[in-house]
Amino acid sequence: MSRKFGLLGYPLQHSFSRGYHNERFARWGLDAVYENYELADLSQLRSIVESDTNLEGLNVTIPYKQAVMPLLDDIDEVARAIGAVNVIRVERDNDCVRMVGYNSDYVGFRNTLIPLLQPHHKHALVLGTGGASKAVCAVLKDLSIAVTCVSRTPRQGELGYDALTPDVMAQYTVIVNTTPLGMYPHIDDCPPIPYETLTAQHLCYDVVYNPESTLFMRRSTEYGATVCNGLKMLYAQADAAWEIWNK
Repeated sequence: MSRKFGLLGYPLQHSFSRGYHNERFARWGLDAVYENYELADLSQLRSIVESDTNLEGLNVTIPYKQAVMPLLDDIDEVARAIGAVNVIRVERDNDCVRMVGYNSDYVGFRNTLIPLLQPHHKHALVLGTGGASKAVCAVLKDLSIAVTCVSRTPRQGELGYDALTPDVMAQYTVIVNTTPLGMYPHIDDCPPIPYETLTAQHLCYDVVYNPESTLFMRRSTEYGATVCNGLKMLYAQADAAWEIWNK
């Protein structure tokens, strides 16, 4: 029987993960398949994992990177410290099934961010406070880059979009969009930052990868910023997930 892996999230029409993994399985000659598990809620997760004995692992995407954590039997210490899970390893011992959570977003973001950094990149704005934001913030802090999150409903220590003054934007020269704004099919959306304050000193990284060039990236480029989408991050975290499933 084929080994089985998949992506847990809702909705999933934007995702390239299934194609990426299945193309690799075919190239490697593996008897394996990667499927989408588009669940409107997580109540079915345990029964799906327990009933499908070929299922060995899942990736987790929007909106479940935090919500899935209480449903897991164990969480890797790195993922626990980050506060988000995007990889689940399914461990089976006869009738006993354990779901263990990990985070490969950290590796994916770190490996693709470092080549883009310049000495003046000392402060970062992270747009959004969801599961992807947790890994991004952890990487930035570990690289000694001061981080402030931006939210539509800011809590203590965060900024609202209306607080992004020219002085703030001049100080924070790394901007990472971790929100789904601009993601397919809503390609005409973008985070409401003051793009006209961007300069050639700014690095604007969008974790969204579909479309290839988001409105956030295009508007940032208009003012000279360096931009990057999340496709290389997707591939890097997928490779790290494969290592977790096979260790």
